Amino acid sequence: MKWQDKFDPKLMATVAEVDEQIAPRLAAIDDQVLTNEAKVLDSFRAHEVAESDLISSTGYGDSDVGRDKLEAIYADVLSGGAPYADALVRPQFVSGTHTIGVAMLGLVRPGDEILYITGAPYDTLQEVLGMAGNGIGSPKEYGIKADYVPLKADGSADLPAIQKRIRPETKVITIQRSRGYATRESFTVAKIAEMIKAVRAVKPDVWVFIDNAYGEFSEPIEPLQVGADLMAGSLIKNAGGGMAKSGGYIVGRKDLVERVSYRMTVPGIGGAEGATYGNLADMYQGFFIAPQVTGGAIKGAIFEAALLAKLGLQVSPSWDAPRTDLIQTVNFGNPKDMTAFAKAVQQNSPIDAFVTPIAEEMTGYEDKVIMAAGNFVEGSTIEYSADGPMRPPYTLYMQGGLTYAHAKLATIGAAQATFFN
Repeated sequence: MKWQDKFDPKLMATVAEVDEQIAPRLAAIDDQVLTNEAKVLDSFRAHEVAESDLISSTGYGDSDVGRDKLEAIYADVLSGGAPYADALVRPQFVSGTHTIGVAMLGLVRPGDEILYITGAPYDTLQEVLGMAGNGIGSPKEYGIKADYVPLKADGSADLPAIQKRIRPETKVITIQRSRGYATRESFTVAKIAEMIKAVRAVKPDVWVFIDNAYGEFSEPIEPLQVGADLMAGSLIKNAGGGMAKSGGYIVGRKDLVERVSYRMTVPGIGGAEGATYGNLADMYQGFFIAPQVTGGAIKGAIFEAALLAKLGLQVSPSWDAPRTDLIQTVNFGNPKDMTAFAKAVQQNSPIDAFVTPIAEEMTGYEDKVIMAAGNFVEGSTIEYSADGPMRPPYTLYMQGGLTYAHAKLATIGAAQATFFN
């Protein structure tokens, strides 16, 4: 039996139309993968990665040559080869939120301000910044302010309002590249460049930090190449290539990386210590294949957008829109279809396909959240998954796919279970 025979003929006719429609876009993504893979390969060769570099350290992690070399590669690739760049790439970061929090809070001191210029940060970071939750350990306990500039009605950055809002105490400008659980479009590197230019026109010495989650290798260049000072992300998203089991990275100006390293550990140690205990091989291999895995996930998102739009759903971005991250949103308009689709995503996963996801309370989120993710690495969003808060317009945020083939098969399966039964 052919794989197509498992699905409704009407659905497969629509899939055939989609395949023809998106073929030029997929070819463009293949070219982007080659561009990004060339950068990674060149850096591996330039830094003379050896088999011995894959052996991890234990204990304090002093003189971990493999770790130091991997961080040099991250700095090289993600900064476009800038000589000022340095990086921290560590399994000790427990999540993207932790990594981003360490980066931002390592930059500021009492009396300073962190200002988001891309609207309110997503739920978990609001707690990190003291905008929500009990505030214990947050910046406001140390006399550090955190605020944001709302986006315009169309979801774009309000540049005049941003320029007006910047104050003498504004030390860090933060840009959230991906939409998170918002309905706005994610910001391309070109849009980020416009924001940075507007900010620098008012305060040239302000530090610009990028929450780069979901963004690595989704375009040919990264935000550090258009004027950002520092950025951070998770290793169980794009940069880990599906291989890294945990961790995060911070990359940017050497002086700022050193500054935040003292918050990662303690003053006097910074990045000099930190064992990699069995993670280096996966982290190296993951970064090497990350351009290909990310490209496949983006191709999957393009397919999802085209197919689900043809089935009458509201999607964002559209299949032919510019892509700057992995996230594909689908508005179902009602909880029944949203839940049915999420259950079908789980049923088309390689791990825990027999499990039924249910909406439940989650730490850091205001609404119940439903999550479908049958992944090899818990919480990995470079792997195919779908999740979203149970609130109107009942939007699922789909992301990832270790292979384009899996993303395509799982999406077809979820569409059939939801709309063709």
